[in-house]
Amino acid sequence: MSNHPVRPPLGAHRPTVGGLHTAWASADEIGAEVMQIFTSSPQQWAARRLDEAALAAWSVARADAVCRRVVAHSAYLLNLASPKPETHERSVAAFTAELQRCQALGLEGVVLHPGAHTGDGEEAGLERIAASLRAIYDAHPELTVPTLLESTAGSGTHLGYRLEHLAWLLAAIDRPGRIAVCLDTCHLHAAGYDQGSPAAVQAFIDEFDAVVGLEYLALVHLNDSKTAVGSRVDRHERIGDGHLGRASFATWLRDERLRQVPMAVETPGLENHGEELVLLRALAAGEEVDDG
Repeated sequence: MSNHPVRPPLGAHRPTVGGLHTAWASADEIGAEVMQIFTSSPQQWAARRLDEAALAAWSVARADAVCRRVVAHSAYLLNLASPKPETHERSVAAFTAELQRCQALGLEGVVLHPGAHTGDGEEAGLERIAASLRAIYDAHPELTVPTLLESTAGSGTHLGYRLEHLAWLLAAIDRPGRIAVCLDTCHLHAAGYDQGSPAAVQAFIDEFDAVVGLEYLALVHLNDSKTAVGSRVDRHERIGDGHLGRASFATWLRDERLRQVPMAVETPGLENHGEELVLLRALAAGEEVDDG
């Protein structure tokens, strides 16, 4: 019988101060089975250069690590839905470069916020996102790293806050193996998909399967929410300290359909992520852990 835990692989976002390769040791320090990183600054257009030395250091650290799985999160500045030509062109170029870095690093995927239409309308914004990703993958057939479209809180004109947006994008992009979905529990709650009880979580997972399809779910961000359901405000909170509660996370962790889907925390304070994983493993094991 396998000793692998009967639960999803668990991990966290890790820092890369001192070089990308340092994330591997950081992941092992907290017992992460999967990690998420930024391959360059999330707040800048200029990207980190991956030279031979950086790639070699990454490979050595990866070989020495216990953690085996890694994804990236793209820069926050990217907006493939933008109607402004300059912003859109910079976003396409930057995301292409992101995919190239992820390909060179051998990552499983890269999380992307779909984008904001900035007043141009949801339909136009969605069309622009789909056309952009089709064009990127068609122009670069060597890029096999999938884009993981992340569910959003729906603040401002951001798209991806409805499951129908994600389902439409998957169908419109139509590049099997290149496009999947990342769900964020905090974003879902803020967008109006109640995550505040086990029954609500179960109903949502069923709805996601019906509207999008669980076969497209590649990653889950486990974050509690500082704000109430439907707030449309994205504010992450530590597990069990927000509006979701520990029982809701236990439901995500114990759903048999999700056992192969990696789940990672992005809760406040990188130094707290080890404690978060201890808690999540306890919840997954069925231990009664009270909220608060």
